[in-house]
Amino acid sequence: MSALNMRRLTSFQTILLGFLLVILFGAALLAMPIAGKSGQGTPFLDALFTATSAICVTGLVVRDTATYWSGFGKVVILILIQIGGLGVVTIATILTRLAGRKIGLQQRSVLRDSVSAPQLGGIIRYLRWILTVTFVTEAAGAALLFTAFAGEYGAPKGLVLSVFHSVSAFCNAGFDLMGEKAAFSSMTSYRASVPVNVVLMLLIVVGGIGFQTLDDIRTNRHHLSRYRLQSKLVLATSAALIVIPAVLFYCFEYAHLSGGERVLTSLFQSVTTRTAGFNTADYAEMSEAGQMLTILLMLVGGSPGSTAGGMKTTTLAVLMIAAAAVFRRRDRGAVFGRTVPAGVVRSAAAILVAYLTLFLTVSAIICRVEHMALLTAMFETASAIGTVGLTLGVTPRLGQISKSLLIFLMYFGRVGGLTLIFAALPNAGPARGRFPEETVSVG
Repeated sequence: MSALNMRRLTSFQTILLGFLLVILFGAALLAMPIAGKSGQGTPFLDALFTATSAICVTGLVVRDTATYWSGFGKVVILILIQIGGLGVVTIATILTRLAGRKIGLQQRSVLRDSVSAPQLGGIIRYLRWILTVTFVTEAAGAALLFTAFAGEYGAPKGLVLSVFHSVSAFCNAGFDLMGEKAAFSSMTSYRASVPVNVVLMLLIVVGGIGFQTLDDIRTNRHHLSRYRLQSKLVLATSAALIVIPAVLFYCFEYAHLSGGERVLTSLFQSVTTRTAGFNTADYAEMSEAGQMLTILLMLVGGSPGSTAGGMKTTTLAVLMIAAAAVFRRRDRGAVFGRTVPAGVVRSAAAILVAYLTLFLTVSAIICRVEHMALLTAMFETASAIGTVGLTLGVTPRLGQISKSLLIFLMYFGRVGGLTLIFAALPNAGPARGRFPEETVSVG
């Protein structure tokens, strides 16, 4: 593609193309014989599925990460996770700066859209802030996990496990190297470990609430009234989506566990649905009601400008605010002393329609193609489009059609629904005229 055509790409098209190129490059590397422990090449669809899952920070796998991939393959996966967490445009900007080249206005605009920055001015400083938070948090997480892993695995291997899982948790990826204990076991062997659970949960939450919210916390600390409305919504919604499901999980699941372990397990399963993908309990053993609750949580996803994907917590919050305004017979929704613009409500509604349409359609297709229970297909589909990575254990057994559909859903969930739609559809521009209004009954 010529430089002229590249300059004609919109910000949304640049983001989509960047993710796609890195996914294809990562798939090519993982398909090489050196990437597998057996020394044989991996089928390209499986390599593409793994690369997409890593760059889209999902965690769904068709090959156990610990036992199938070689050291080279695991390094490739880890690098893809880090790129996916920070964003392809962010990494490209970093490389451009390291090469000594200046960042033009168009590149700054693309970067702003990629990281959901509040404004174009100071975008490079904001990028430095993102990098600082990312590497400091991942280093701190690795140090804390090392104290738990080193005693069991020794210092060298404990360090590798600590770094890998810290990066995977902060980027909300859900990839793990615990398959040597039992294939596809995730963190189930650490269900009762308070240090491992707490560190992973903190990394997931910090990575999933968004850098803009973290910037508000750094700047305004305990002065909540000074926070941006988005930060307030992110914190309030995230807290509700962690505490309420944890209570429900505790009351209706894991009755066979002891009191403290039951609390820890319930809390972890609630946190990990923020697109993280780790699990300390077998979801296949959960009741259908618990699985349905997990599906709903996975569809929400993380927060804007974070390492997480999915529909986003702010989308849910805006829709709830709009619904509350309707119930109270008010024209506009308001919260925390601020009115939510009508355009934001329309965007949230459009995102919800797009996610639900894809979710239900692909669930029905996978159910029919794989001859599996609809709830199982819905769980797998929600995990992909929410870039979560939780599974009922059916991912490795899926056929080519189902894998291809999940690859698209992971891509859609990471780049964002509106980004994909805006990139695909031309800008219609302002309306040339207004048609007469006519009332339509709803509800």
